[in-house]
This record gives sequence, structure tokens and C-alpha cells, in this order.
Amino acid sequence: MNKSSSSSRKFTGAAALIVLIGLYVAHAGAAPKGADRVAPVSSPGGDELSGPSGDGKAGKVGEVGEVGKDGEVGKDGKAGPRARVTVRLSIDSGQQPEGIVAEPDGSVVVTFAPTRQIARISPSGEVRILATLPAPPPLAETPAVGEPYLGGIVRDGKGTLYVTYATGTAELTGIWRLAADGGVPRRIVALPADGLPNGLALDARARQLYITDSFTGRVWRAPSAGGAAAVWSADPGLARHPEGFAGANGIRVHAGAVWVTNHDRGTVLRFPVQGPPSAPVAGRPEQVADGLGEIDDLVFTGDGDTFLVAGVTDSRVLLVRGGEGVPVLNEKDGLQNPTALDRSGGTVHIAGSAQYTLTDPQVLSAAVPR
Repeated sequence: MNKSSSSSRKFTGAAALIVLIGLYVAHAGAAPKGADRVAPVSSPGGDELSGPSGDGKAGKVGEVGEVGKDGEVGKDGKAGPRARVTVRLSIDSGQQPEGIVAEPDGSVVVTFAPTRQIARISPSGEVRILATLPAPPPLAETPAVGEPYLGGIVRDGKGTLYVTYATGTAELTGIWRLAADGGVPRRIVALPADGLPNGLALDARARQLYITDSFTGRVWRAPSAGGAAAVWSADPGLARHPEGFAGANGIRVHAGAVWVTNHDRGTVLRFPVQGPPSAPVAGRPEQVADGLGEIDDLVFTGDGDTFLVAGVTDSRVLLVRGGEGVPVLNEKDGLQNPTALDRSGGTVHIAGSAQYTLTDPQVLSAAVPR
């Protein structure tokens, strides 16, 4: 996702590329937050990931350590086999994956934010475009990013796909549904045009969708069958940093709670789900992690509360256990600004958007150690 310093100006063509390159160079050091910087945002989605590791120190993110053995993540934070590139994508063609969801046969489905496309990628790396969402009118302006933004993606048990789409227009912004084999997408939930719907999670049992709005700092709820959306939480912990860009970002339903990352603040909040399944209510949130840097999506490593989070700006994947974040993959593994994660059995799939590096968007996978 591209951040615009003025909501009245749209990034297009070569101008956007020049701005992004300049901002990336400026960002290469300490990466301070600011309203004049470009930053990517997330999408939706499990056990611990393998790869190069962190220093194992508690609290703040550390440096990458040595590679461990047998895919195990030990007390020192070391990890095992590194990531494998499933497919290298074309940045010139706008193939920058924002959201990712795994399928039972080993394929993944991704959203290409710049081109408004939904694509299936086979285990062998074959890319097939399933659908392209309709373009908004030429003068439409999407909050925070300017251009139309296709973000998070989830699938239900029948393979039906759901995505978030933001255009700055009341006619198109919301949740769109697509059949498993593609076809014509259809909007099933309308969301306000002045927001930036981004991360998406599905509670299949309760038949509810949860959506993060990264611009207004909210979580919305809507029935997965379609219908009216309602603000589920507007807790202050979901808001953007005053000098930042994006607040509530990645989102998951897990163990009776909704878990949400905050891009600017580097925090993860856990909201207990209360009330009846048809009308769930957000309980008082608990901050379960902080100091994680500028983060995007998250995915759980199993039935417990250990999870992985995408460190989008610094091109890292962090393992968070007991509130402590340890890097387990980084740019040496081929990561290019990861925005989204999803797990299928013993494999974690990673969407690398290359939003800052502008060199090598790709989809990667790595083993989940036991």
C-alpha cells in the first residue's frame, strides 16, 4: 500500500515510482514515523515458523541470529530451514500481493492491490487471475492511499472468497465475494467511503466477518452472507499514531477472541468475543504484545497463543510468544516487505509486496516447526 502525504493527490505511473524510491532510501535507517512517508498495509489470515532467527532477547526486536537445526525454535530464538520462493512476481505488472489465503491443495489466493486483481497461485508457481474488481471513477480518491486498494482476503469451507476493497466511493467500498473458481465478483457489504477497509477475518462458526479500517481505527462486523455492517470496536488502541499512517491492520479470530495488529504502534490487541453468535460484542481489549515495529498481518502457529507477525517495513517475520517478539525470517531469506501470512498444516505462506524495496514481489513458504 502506498501512503500519500496529501489526500487530494493521487500517485500514478512514474511519479509514484519516483516518490516511493526516494521514501525508501530515506526509510532505510531508523524508519521514523511521519505523515510524508509511504507505508504498506495488510491483509488477513497456526505454530512457529522456521528460518534465520532473532537474538532471543525479550521485549524489543533483536538482530538476526544463526540458523538452528531440525526446524526448531528454541529458547534462544534460533530457527531452522529457511523460506522457499513459490513464485517471483512482476512489479512492472502491478503484481504486488497484499492479502493471502491458503487452500487445501497447497495453492494460495492473493490480492494484487495495485491492479485490483484476485489471483490463484499453484504450488508450482503458476499464476491465474480469477477476477478484477471494477475501477472507480477517475477522480475518486481512496483515503490515505489515493489509488483503489484491494486488501485482505479470506475463504470459507466451500472455497468462496471474500476481499476488502477501498475506493473512496460509496458505490464500491466494502466487502466483495467471489466464487472459488472465479467469475464476477459481487459486493455483499457496503462500508463508508471515508475509511480504508483492510484486514479481514472470518468466524465461520458464527458466520461473521470482521474488518479493520486502518484509516479511522475501527473494527467492523458484518454477516458473511452479506448485509449491513456495524462498528464492532472503536477502541483507542486501534487508532493511528498522531504522526503515523495506519492503525488497525491485521486481524484474526482465534480461541474465542478477535486479535488485531496496529501498524503504527507495533502492538497486538486481543478482544474477547462476547454475546450471542448472531450479534457478538467486543469485550475489553488486552494488549498482548508491543514494541514490534511497523507490522501488518498475523497468523497463529497452532491452538495456543503463539503467533507470527509480518514486520512489513523491515522485511521480517516475527515469532511472538508470551508477548516477546523474535525475528525468525528476514531479507536474507528473500523477504520483500511482507504484508500477509497464512498457515496450512505445517506450512506458512508469506506475501511479499516489495512496497519499499520495489524490486522483487513474491510469494514464499516456510516450514512450521514443532
